Amino acid sequence: MNITEIATPAYVIDEQKLLDNLKILSDIAKESGAKILLAQKAFSAYSTYPLIAEYLQGATASGLYEARLAYEEMIKPFEGKKKLENHVFEPAFKDEEFPLVCEVADHIVFNSIAQLEHHRNVWEKAAAKKLLSVGLRINPEFSTQEGHEIYDPCAPGSRLGIRKENLPNPLPSGVEGLHFHTLCEQGFEPLEATFKEVEQDFGEFFAQIKWINLGGGHHITKTDYDREGLKELIRYIKEKYNLEVYLEPGEAIALDAGYLVTEVMDIVETENYPVLILDTSAACHMPDVLEMPYRPPLKDSGLCDEKEYTYRLSSRTCLAGDVIGDYSFDKEIKIGDRLIFEDMAIYSMVKNNTFNGMPLPDIDIMHKDGSVEVIKKFSYEDFKSRL
Repeated sequence: MNITEIATPAYVIDEQKLLDNLKILSDIAKESGAKILLAQKAFSAYSTYPLIAEYLQGATASGLYEARLAYEEMIKPFEGKKKLENHVFEPAFKDEEFPLVCEVADHIVFNSIAQLEHHRNVWEKAAAKKLLSVGLRINPEFSTQEGHEIYDPCAPGSRLGIRKENLPNPLPSGVEGLHFHTLCEQGFEPLEATFKEVEQDFGEFFAQIKWINLGGGHHITKTDYDREGLKELIRYIKEKYNLEVYLEPGEAIALDAGYLVTEVMDIVETENYPVLILDTSAACHMPDVLEMPYRPPLKDSGLCDEKEYTYRLSSRTCLAGDVIGDYSFDKEIKIGDRLIFEDMAIYSMVKNNTFNGMPLPDIDIMHKDGSVEVIKKFSYEDFKSRL
């Protein structure tokens, strides 16, 4: 990739790395019998949906807009070629939106019995025509998160999922599946432990349903992930309970499959480290850096003071805390240099914003031959149209 030819800031999707991830997930689906769906909340670059659809079994959405995107850009183009599924979960569905949700979705997961019953007169019509399958999200009350309560659906007081004590037995009529999503950037072991808890507390319902969704947060495409263990668990569920098994990873699909290329605009000397003023922003272009928080990987860099030259990387916004982190380099950084943040395909394009009137980065794709194509450019009108 010739970064000198890229207009910055720019997200660059790595097509080859995306393909590598998809092949891993496809093999797991084939060898285990699971259906793997793209969780669009992490990665929604729909220009890549035709590629993703070749390897996965569909997509999952967090509401109407994502559901429409999957239907229009993935499901519909493959009609007659491949059966792809469109799953939707939302803590509460708006009355005016729900009929359209039913039109574009194959599976709908409700967060409460109240929501299930409130919308029953709408979803039952689609279900009666075998066009829709309905499920409930459960809360196993089994936390495996460490230090990130904001991402823990099983934390005390969580609004996500139905607790065992609140789930009627038998299940309400029409319910065909159960869904749980409790992980975040985790390996197989937390999933295995969580399923054992689900099996113990909710196993009595398995004979009443047709499918179970194990949610997302699985780092399946990381090199140290126990993929054999995952396949064994899926086969166990299918053989013992005769259930269709779904997984809906987002990060695993686009893990390490994207970059954010930025240019150094200025260097400010301080009593600590020199501060690089970049044309990108943590607050605007990679919000998880501040929300998680975490230190994004940066090509050819080291930890603070690990290499000869250390700098604090910041932004051209007016937010004093818009700091990406402290990095060190083998050589002195100069104004005009390009830097490449890695693992920037996930939770970046889907979460960015125009705070301070900051322009949104271009979205580029680096094809397998190394050539870079601009997929999307943004302008002042994209900022103004939101206000």
